[in-house]
Parts: sequence; structure tokens; C-alpha cells
Amino acid sequence: MNTSSSLVPKHLLLPFVLITSLFALWGFANDITNPMVAAFKRVLELNNTQASWVQLAFYGGYFTMALPAAFFIKKYSYKAGILLGLGLYSVGASLFYPAAALENYGFFLAALYILTFGLAFLETTANPYILSMGPEQTATRRLNLAQAFNPMGALAGLFVAKTYILSALQSAATDASGKVLIYDTLDEAAKAPIRSNDLMVIRDPYVFLGLVVLGILVVIALVKMPETKNSSGKMDFLATIKRLVKNRNFIEGTFAQLVYVGAQIMIWTYIYQYAESLGISTYEAVNYAFASLAVFLLGRWVCTFLLRLVQPAPLLALFSLLAMGFTLGSIFLIGMAGLYSLVGISFAMSLMFPTIYGIALEGLGEDSKFAAAFLVMAIVGGAVMPTLQGMILDIGGIGYTDTLILGVPEINFSFFLPFLCFLCVFLFALRVSKQAAPVN
Repeated sequence: MNTSSSLVPKHLLLPFVLITSLFALWGFANDITNPMVAAFKRVLELNNTQASWVQLAFYGGYFTMALPAAFFIKKYSYKAGILLGLGLYSVGASLFYPAAALENYGFFLAALYILTFGLAFLETTANPYILSMGPEQTATRRLNLAQAFNPMGALAGLFVAKTYILSALQSAATDASGKVLIYDTLDEAAKAPIRSNDLMVIRDPYVFLGLVVLGILVVIALVKMPETKNSSGKMDFLATIKRLVKNRNFIEGTFAQLVYVGAQIMIWTYIYQYAESLGISTYEAVNYAFASLAVFLLGRWVCTFLLRLVQPAPLLALFSLLAMGFTLGSIFLIGMAGLYSLVGISFAMSLMFPTIYGIALEGLGEDSKFAAAFLVMAIVGGAVMPTLQGMILDIGGIGYTDTLILGVPEINFSFFLPFLCFLCVFLFALRVSKQAAPVN
């Protein structure tokens, strides 16, 4: 691999830094939201499937808005897409205020849905923008570098979730034994003020986040960014689609991205339930989520270095095998060893999103704007698959160890879903590794 090419030209350094900061911004949103599945389940007394609708709303917004975002940035510019994305992000976060006042789960889901309209604009814009900021031969490495800041935002999101939300939920209080939730023993009249308090606890960080995002919008609006407006003004959407469907790397890469994101969200969502099945509270389980993000961040930096020495596809195949091994450990190792294996998966996942993205978009040129939208739409895997995993968890009841499947509790068995996802990513990486030249 050629390591002499400039990663980011000097004249693009400031735009690169500003756009890279957005990766942390949506990482924050992702990981303040993951613990909310368990929080809403407890506060609103939902079953596992109903609680998983948080992820359905969150990642469903990506699917809905990614293609409109591509049309928008194709007609206008990357900067315009970023500003609109930040605006929608701020509006969605601010809607948590009326949602808490009404104590309506559907309203919370709608707020998350609108918030991720903004994230869809940001991801559809930022990823190809980063790829374009320098030589094509260093594009995947450049995206891995930018993506390395995503888990930093995610760690901040988890910190806020643990410190300002989960620790303050009155519905999580237990009796003297530490095992029985007091909230579950109360009648409806006694539960009402606790529910109101806890929904406001969930509300406040999101409303504050909306104000912060609005401030970032103002800063970026005032900074001059490279102009990327489509000079012809033509969409050429059908012609673009015809070219994309003939590109094997793009088609298979989009599917690989869909199943990878599904696996990532299942692992980061249900690590709380896995820990709870071992007698660990949701509040304490955040420590294992922190550990997951820490090894994920470590993996991002390690992989950014390794990509100087190894081609992306073979490295992706190796890390997919590593992820499959850790996932089997989380299924068949009962107890803390299984939980540690679940944490270890995050190291193996660190390479996947930006590398799949870079391989799928390689050589697409102007078509990359619409291609990027389909790759962002593939994030819908994070909406669908956690719901499927929630349905598995509900097989024996609303608990996590109500029944055994293949000799393991249903919470362990449910991680066969991410195992199959990693298998698909491995097959994609293996095929790309063997091809003689990129498919154009």
C-alpha cells in the first residue's frame, strides 16, 4: 500500500476538523439513546419488544431521510446538508420537553425519529465529504481517522446517561435486599409521581443537547467551507441507480453495512440486559458499555495504523472472524466470561463501518452522493434487528432467563443474530480480498 500520499491536504485541514467533530456529535446521540431501551422499559413498564421500539424509531429515521438528504446535497452543497441536519437534530432533541410533559411514549419515539432525520443528513453528508478531502488512495484511512472520533462522542453520551439519567431514576430503586424493585410493588397512584419525575430526568439531557447542537449550527454557518454544489444542477438519479446496481462492491457493501449496523446496535443495546441476567443493575452495566466503547476506540486507532500496512478488505475479513469468535463466547460462556466476550466484540467491530463504507464507495465519483445515501439507509439494520432480538427475549416471558434454547438462556441464544451478521461481513470481505481489481 502506498503510504506516502497526504492524508489531508493542508488547505482542507480546517474543514476536515470541523466535519470530523460531527462524528462525535452523532456518536453522543447514539450512545445516550442505547440505555434508554432499558430505562423506558422500567419507567413505562413495557415488554422487551415494546422497549426495542426506541431503536426502531431512532434508526428508522436514518432509513426515511437518507435519500432525501442525498437529493438535497446533490442540488445544494455539503454545507447546506450539514446545516439542515443540525437543525433537525436540535428540533428532535427539543421535542423531548413536550413528550415528557404529556408522558407519552409515542411522542418520545416521534422526537427520536425527527432527531435522526438530522443524523441522516449529517451522516449522508459527512462520510463522503471526508472521503473527498484528499487523495483517493488514502480515502478509507482518512474515514477511519474521522470515525475514530465517533466513539469519543459515544463515551460522552454514556457518561451523561449514567451520571444524569440512570443514577437519578427513582423507578430503579430497590428494597433492602437490592433485588426487588420498589416501583414494581407500588399501586398506580404511587407510581404516577415517580413516572413523572423519571421522564423529566430522561428529558433534560436531550433538551440541553438540542441547545448545544443549535450553537454548533451557528459556528459552522459562519465558517467558509469548500463549495461542492452540483454545477450542472441535474439529478441524473435513474442513470446513477443503473450504474450502482452494476457495481458488485456497492451492492454487497450496502448489505454488509446493513447487517453490521444491526449487529452493533444489538450488542450495544442488549449488553444491559445481558448484565442484568447476571444480577448486575442497569446503572452498573453502563461500566461494561463504557469498556465496550473504550476497546472500540482503541480498535479504531489501531486499525487506522494497520491500514497503512494492510489492504482494507483482508483486514476486514480478519476482524470479522475475530468478532464471530467473541460472539460465540458471549453465547456459550455462561457468567462473567460471556459478558467479557460481549465487551471484546467491540474491538473487532471498530474497523467495520468506515471500511465497508470506503470499499462500497471506492471509485464511484459523483455517484457517491446517492450511493452514500443508500449506505446510510442501510443503518435501518439498527432498527429492525434489535426488535427481532427483543422478540427472542420475549419467548419465555419478559425476563431474560425465562427459558433455555440450545442449552443456554434466551439472552445468550439471542446473540446468534449478530453472529450471523458478522458471518455475512466476513463473506463480503473475503470476496473483495480475492478480486483482482475494483469493480467499477
